[in-house]
Amino acid sequence: MNKDIINEISAEINVDTKGIESVLKLLSEGNTIPFIARYRKEATGALDEEQIRVINEHYEYQVNLLKRKEDVIRLIDEKGLLTDEIKNNVMDAKKLVEIEDIYAPFKEKKKTKATEAIKNGLEPLAKIIMSFPTTFNNEIIKKYLNENVKNEEDAIEGAKYIIAEWISDNAYYRKWIRNYYYKNGIMTSKLKKNANDENKVYEMYYDFNESVKHIKPHRVLAINRGEEEKILNVSIEVNKDDIENYLQSKIIKKESPVNNYILDAIKDSYKRLIAPSLEREIRSDLTEKSEDKSIEVFKENLENLLLIPPMKEKNVLGFDPAYRTGCKLAVLDSTSKVLNISVIYPHEPKNEWEKSKQVIKDLINKYKIDIVAIGNGTASRESEKLVSETLKEIKGCKYAIVSEAGASVYSASPLAISEFPDLTVEKRSAISIARRLQDPLNELVKIDPKSIGVGQYQHDVSQKKLSESLDFTVSKCVNNVGVNINTASPSILKYISGLTKSNIDKIIKYREENGKIKSREELKKKKLLNDKVFEQSIGFMRVIDGDNPLDMTNIHTESYDKTLKLLKHLNLTTNDLGSEKLIQELNKADITSLSKELDIDLYTLNDIIDSLKQPTRDYRDDFQTPVLKSDILTIDNLSIGMKLEGTIRNVVDFGAFVDIGLHNDGLIHISKITDKYIKHPSEVLSVGDIVNCYVIEINKEKEKVSLSLIDPNNK
Repeated sequence: MNKDIINEISAEINVDTKGIESVLKLLSEGNTIPFIARYRKEATGALDEEQIRVINEHYEYQVNLLKRKEDVIRLIDEKGLLTDEIKNNVMDAKKLVEIEDIYAPFKEKKKTKATEAIKNGLEPLAKIIMSFPTTFNNEIIKKYLNENVKNEEDAIEGAKYIIAEWISDNAYYRKWIRNYYYKNGIMTSKLKKNANDENKVYEMYYDFNESVKHIKPHRVLAINRGEEEKILNVSIEVNKDDIENYLQSKIIKKESPVNNYILDAIKDSYKRLIAPSLEREIRSDLTEKSEDKSIEVFKENLENLLLIPPMKEKNVLGFDPAYRTGCKLAVLDSTSKVLNISVIYPHEPKNEWEKSKQVIKDLINKYKIDIVAIGNGTASRESEKLVSETLKEIKGCKYAIVSEAGASVYSASPLAISEFPDLTVEKRSAISIARRLQDPLNELVKIDPKSIGVGQYQHDVSQKKLSESLDFTVSKCVNNVGVNINTASPSILKYISGLTKSNIDKIIKYREENGKIKSREELKKKKLLNDKVFEQSIGFMRVIDGDNPLDMTNIHTESYDKTLKLLKHLNLTTNDLGSEKLIQELNKADITSLSKELDIDLYTLNDIIDSLKQPTRDYRDDFQTPVLKSDILTIDNLSIGMKLEGTIRNVVDFGAFVDIGLHNDGLIHISKITDKYIKHPSEVLSVGDIVNCYVIEINKEKEKVSLSLIDPNNK
């Protein structure tokens, strides 16, 4: 481990070096991030998954940066041009771009105007000009004429090309100009001549400008897309006079007859070499930062969506709306087992409204349905009206609108086909909609996270980086919640810490052959998992109603002896888990004294105590459950100032989309989220939050509603 790099990371992310060293050591030993976060808190100082990931990424970046520094120093040294100053400048560089700036003059150049001029023997003439001679005449220039350089004008032109490239390759100048761009540059976009933006998607960018230092990430990505679709012309504008004046002040130190040539070279260097290069570089940097921000928003939204609490012990009727092909209904019992599949035709062209209501009533009564889950796709609004009318005639049943995002992807997937080989895509979709309400995490892990629909500009970012980030988020959520080893599907097991496909196949096969896994230890005894995989994964897999009560908790098997020691000390047994007696005894205990007396570190002891008090606690219980409804809302029911309850569906840079029961989600602009200053809506709102909001604008033509979280009556 490189101590200098560790010190740099410590200063950058404000984590002590001991914790960073522990994380890097644990990772190098093959431990997973979820395992380290939960079961090695004493080593890391209780760093969470995100912090551990950042440490790992920062360290890898710094190691790669150091390797590039060493490579550049070696390459310059091989040319015999390395000096102590160059070496120190390279080693002091904090970013890759600074290293590349220093290396630029020493790089083997492709064919350029300057390399051609050098090839034609004009480099000595360029050096004479840059020496600012007191006399300079045609006799000096004529010495450099040859078969490729026919006259004095060509010689001067070639020398100026060489000087322009020297200026462009100067790392000091580039750094100053780059900083000037960031501080003073203006990102502009204009409508391209003859461009076809039929739906005026990019209308706000037809004549747009915003400073580089303040432009919002979502605008960068929107502008990029508009440019890609050949609708916008995009550029970064700066005051070129300021930059040329700066270069003149640094380069021209005295009066000389060659100064006009150097002025020409400065202007050419900036216009032809520096400006295009820096504009590409800065736009690339802005895009990368915007992509990272977009991915962060997607990750946060996805995490909150996955952690929406399950509707436990509920019989659900999944309702996949459609017109011509009919609405598909799927009845699922409280264990997500499919009991019935039906099709009704309430809408065009059959219009079997009353008949469809009767079918729904019969299903609700026969299967004791608690909730109807309606997909929010085509014909959703009309289907909601049907369900609402039906439920008025039945007591005790509610309905919820469920996002269909990605349901069609799952329904046509090999996984869905293997689960329900005899059903059509639409019928599988109805099952998926119901299961999303019963257990969002268990159902959504079957779908590519990119298809879940809670991001912004996700198609405009690095797909590799997006996939890695979203997979990390799903893994984090699954491991935080844990799984029941006897009911967990392969789709969710693949995200459990340390498990491979081979491990999962063995577990599924063993379950099929033996009916039930009775203990965690059985996984090791039956050689379903080797020692390392068992260590990494077992704490995240629970055995409910097994041989050992501790197996249903988050307590790792490596801490069972410590747990039994604690229980014995308090005159308790594993049969007391979750009991009032146990909770009272643990509440009375002096944790610090117990830690010393039983030789259990405080982090582990606190985690053991939490698990003993609530052995089957679900991490998702801290989150809000979906809104259940019994009546429909239409845009005609709305009035300005009306108070509504809604569910946050998506959080983006400029605001949040809220499901208030209409076909289209309402929008809360960032300025209407709070009367305090916030940088991003995610500081206040998360996907899945239940909020009270107020109608501030209704556009019936576009079926759009603007909302506010700020109570207008408190003004």
